[in-house]
Amino acid sequence: MNFKPILIIPGEKKSIFFEIFFKSLKSKSISSPLILICNKKDLNKEVKKHKFKYVVEQIELNKINAKKFHKNKIYVIHVKYQNSYIYVHNCFKVAFRLIKEGLTHKMINGPINKTKTLNKKYLGVTEFVAKNFKVNKFAMLIYNKKLSVCPLTTHLPIKLVAKEISKKKIREKIIIINNFFKEYLGFKPRIAVTGLNPHCESVLKFNEDTKIIDPVIRSFKNKINVKGPFPADTIFLKNNRKKFDIIIGMYHDQVLTPIKTIFEYDAINITMGLPFLRVTPDHGPNEKMIGKNISNPISLIRSLEFLDKK
Repeated sequence: MNFKPILIIPGEKKSIFFEIFFKSLKSKSISSPLILICNKKDLNKEVKKHKFKYVVEQIELNKINAKKFHKNKIYVIHVKYQNSYIYVHNCFKVAFRLIKEGLTHKMINGPINKTKTLNKKYLGVTEFVAKNFKVNKFAMLIYNKKLSVCPLTTHLPIKLVAKEISKKKIREKIIIINNFFKEYLGFKPRIAVTGLNPHCESVLKFNEDTKIIDPVIRSFKNKINVKGPFPADTIFLKNNRKKFDIIIGMYHDQVLTPIKTIFEYDAINITMGLPFLRVTPDHGPNEKMIGKNISNPISLIRSLEFLDKK
């Protein structure tokens, strides 16, 4: 089997990424070649610090298309460090270039500081990546093989959420999810959709649950296996959630809070709708835990496992 390489952007210099990366490789064998896109000097320091015994081979960007990669091997493309903002963006530029040139279709990025690195120009890395590939229809998937979730809106302030709920967006997300599961996971998902309001009820004359969400769900009858809207406070109960493969919520914390409570770090963030597979561990830089060697690597392990099979 010819394993395409996995591009890996460690992300912020101040993060726990290398700690969980080395822990991951010590506990799990990955067949795909791994290409780190980062500063070589920083990588060497981390290798020494964590007593990592793998041989890391540096490769030149302009010679990479002629390179013969070997499985179970780690490569690095050196990126000069100027400041945190420029450095992270340059790492992404290298990865995007290699994907567009057809080197691979698999990418992992480590934790990114959304406020500093994205400079408030994007709601999150999901939107940043989609923009760079001129993709307008995409969705965030927090994936666990037992249950996944997808927020209709991502890192949007709560006071703006209701304005963004539309039939078009709900329809788009349902189609993207159904197509992704069929293409990459090999089955048609059982989809649940939450309501926006508590108990799907409202004291106001206009109720988004009955006027917007419900009609979209009914329009997919006998086409896509989707049901709802369900009250968000009960859909995650054990006997309810086992009926579905994925739950779509109207806003970020409506579905990410329960999924992280259920699985903690055992989930990965996948951007659906891209012309390649972009995966990231489902946690942030976690600067408070740098150097303590107690960070849980399971989300990165799951990310590597997922891409290794694709």
